[in-house]
Amino acid sequence: MMINIPKIKYTDSGNFFLMAGPCAIEGEDMAMHIAETIVKITDKLQIPYIFKGSYRKANRSRIDSFTGIGDEKALKVLRKVGETFNIPTVTDIHTAEEAAMAAPYVDVLQIPAFLCRQTDLLVAAAETGKVINIKKGQFLSPSAMQFAVQKILDSNNPNVILTDRGTMFGYSDMIIDFRGIPEMQAFNVPVVLDATHSLQQPNQASGVTGGMPQLIETVCRAAVAVGVDGLFLETHHNPKEAKSDGANMLPLDQLEELLTKLVALRKTINAF
Repeated sequence: MMINIPKIKYTDSGNFFLMAGPCAIEGEDMAMHIAETIVKITDKLQIPYIFKGSYRKANRSRIDSFTGIGDEKALKVLRKVGETFNIPTVTDIHTAEEAAMAAPYVDVLQIPAFLCRQTDLLVAAAETGKVINIKKGQFLSPSAMQFAVQKILDSNNPNVILTDRGTMFGYSDMIIDFRGIPEMQAFNVPVVLDATHSLQQPNQASGVTGGMPQLIETVCRAAVAVGVDGLFLETHHNPKEAKSDGANMLPLDQLEELLTKLVALRKTINAF
């Protein structure tokens, strides 16, 4: 299923759509480099693509963690990426006030998983008229997300995406229940798997979230086999030097090989 996302291409290709980019906007040069690389790959494979980048990271384990380069500066980078490559962009917002601030710069507003029940935030985001991507809370069942969707619809915005980013499994691990993909698709909205955050290992004693990026291909394959509408991936040219979530990011130089495999798998699934 696809909704009306401005500037998105290849919607008739039969492929899943992709939200991908760095966890956080660390600067203009890195954002432009990552976007250019992914655009070339997605053009080659005819994958509908949305550039992802957080203008600010509000949820960090430690107070000394990197949070951003400045809201306006990072939002202007996102706008430049969108205008330069003629692609849609998505970023997170954290408060109702941020919805109106961020909306002029991007095409999709993302609601972080921990905030997916915040009514004021959801309504404010919906009222901007932008496409709204809601991350499923790690603490919620897939069926409970129907109420988050309804808040957007009741605010006269029909453009909703749901993204599964795993479910808490004990204190320091995540698990993906792939039954949730068709369950949330039953709400008549596109459903995305966030393959990188679903492999996080949160609440580490060091105060830095861990991850299992070696399993990104595994969970992406499973999601495509189940019939997911989209995939969400955070990627960086050097994850070890990334200022946020480097432990679960996909190295940028591995992206084309992964997507090539996934497109082939999608074509096989579509043939049945």
